Amino acid sequence: MNTLLHTASLLLTVCGLLGAAAAYRLSHTFRSALAVLLDFLTAAGLIQLAGDPSWNSILQAAAVIALRKLLSTGLTLPLKSSGRA
Repeated sequence: MNTLLHTASLLLTVCGLLGAAAAYRLSHTFRSALAVLLDFLTAAGLIQLAGDPSWNSILQAAAVIALRKLLSTGLTLPLKSSGRA
């Protein structure tokens, strides 16, 4: 079961990279690509946590979720213009 969960986590990570590349290609914005990647990495971290509930995997999943929350909050803020033409 642990090998199956590890494989699923790895597949989700690869799908996240491919999905982020597709999102960037379609939208031409780094924000949407990063949002897609972080969602897939969150899912991969939670699947790994289901297989091995050690403190290391708990901290790893918590770090990914905290990073996702921090970056998604930053992504919703409007960009400041530099005033240059």
